Amino acid sequence: MPQDLIRYDILAQDALRGVIRKVISEVTRTGLPGNHHFFITFVTGAPGVRISSRLREKYPEQMTIVIQHQYWDLEVSDSGFEVTLSFSDISEKLVIPFAAIRGFYDPSVNFELEFDVRSGAAEVEKSADDTTVESITHEVVKAPVKPRLAKPKADKQTAKKAESGGADDAKPSADVVSLDSFRKK
Repeated sequence: MPQDLIRYDILAQDALRGVIRKVISEVTRTGLPGNHHFFITFVTGAPGVRISSRLREKYPEQMTIVIQHQYWDLEVSDSGFEVTLSFSDISEKLVIPFAAIRGFYDPSVNFELEFDVRSGAAEVEKSADDTTVESITHEVVKAPVKPRLAKPKADKQTAKKAESGGADDAKPSADVVSLDSFRKK
């Protein structure tokens, strides 16, 4: 297979992060419309992430925040956003670059985006053909991101995942179906 010198996978991720930037920018201007709210999972050790040491100790790898009823000072820039949230009745300001986001989920419309993000300044990964792969923004992309409609989840499961900081990353297994079962005999 020919080598992708254009790096469509990185371009696609940047474009999809633009969707998040646009949505959050609109929310800063007009507030959350209707029942929309967001679960945003990010890598706490990614470059540019600023959270308190208390939160970093509690969530050393990744963290899921909820933008719904109680958030303050939401601001968006070209590279990320900052927001103040309450954790155990303590207000905390978080600065999150878009490049640090692993997942964005709006349960009101079952819309989800997933990204592959690594922490660290300039991590490098070997691809299958032993060439070095590194993006300009120092994030390593293992697979292209595909927007997908998420399966409806129970509110209790979603809330539990948010409280645990996204620690439950188990993915449901896919069912394999033989095409022969759909063919006419």
